[in-house]
Amino acid sequence: MSISDSSLSATLRQLRKALGLSQLELSLRLGVSQRHVSFVESDRAKPSHELLTHWLVELNAPAILRNEAMLQAGYAPDYGISTLDEAALEQAQQALQQLLATHDPMPALVIDAHWNLVQLNRGGLWLAETLMPGAMTLAEEGSINLLDLLVHPEGFTKAILNLEEVGSTFLMRLRRDVSVQPELKPRVEAFESLLCDRLGITHLPTHPLSSAEPVMTTRYLTQHGELSFFSMFSTFGTLQDISATSLRVEHMFAADAATRQVLSEQVR
Repeated sequence: MSISDSSLSATLRQLRKALGLSQLELSLRLGVSQRHVSFVESDRAKPSHELLTHWLVELNAPAILRNEAMLQAGYAPDYGISTLDEAALEQAQQALQQLLATHDPMPALVIDAHWNLVQLNRGGLWLAETLMPGAMTLAEEGSINLLDLLVHPEGFTKAILNLEEVGSTFLMRLRRDVSVQPELKPRVEAFESLLCDRLGITHLPTHPLSSAEPVMTTRYLTQHGELSFFSMFSTFGTLQDISATSLRVEHMFAADAATRQVLSEQVR
C-alpha cells in the first residue's frame, strides 16, 4: 500500500513510528496533549492546517508526503509539482549542472526520492560504465533506478570489496526510506536478498558494523585496480516544488591518492 492509498491518521502514525517516537514524545514536541495525538491518529479528530504543518515538520516528512497528508486532511498541497525542464525550475537546473560540472572528474549524480537517476557528470558516467559496462544503455529502455542496478546480476554490488560493511549500512538507510515510502519495499527486499546470497548469510545485522574509518568508504575492484570513495549529499533547502526538493546530489570523493590519479587520467 502506498501512502497515497492511506488515511491521514495512518500516514501520521507511520511517520511517527518511522522516527521511533511515542505519542507522548510527539505531543511534547507539538505542544498538545497526548490525548489529542491519539485522537488524530485514530481518526477521531482532525488537526488544523497550522497544527498539521507543525506535525509534519516534527516528523521530518518529505515534501511529497506533506502534500499527501495535506490532501488527506482536505487542505491544499504545500508544494507545486514541475519537471526540471520547465522554466519555473530553470535556476534549480542550472544549480544542479554547476554542481555536477564543478565536481568532475570525481563522480556526482542527481537522484530523486525513489532512487531514480536524474543526471550525472562525466565522472559519474565513467564510474557507472566501469562498474557495469553498458549500464547507461538501459536509459534507452526508460529511467534508470540505482536500486535496480545494485540488484542486477552484473550490477554495482558485484565489484564492491567491503560489501558486508557498506551493504548492511546502506540497507538500514533503505529500510528507513521504506517506512515513509512503502512503494520502495520490493526493491529493498530484492537488495536484502542479494546481500544475503552474496555474503552467504540468512539475515543481516540491524545495527551498523563498527569501522575504524571516520567516514564510510566503499571499495571497488575494477580493471583499473582498487578504487575507493566516500560520499556527501546536497539537497535543496528552500524551493517550494516537489520535483526539486525531493532531489539529492551525491558527491563522491576519492578516498586515496591512487583513486584520484585514476580518475584524473581516465575522465576526459
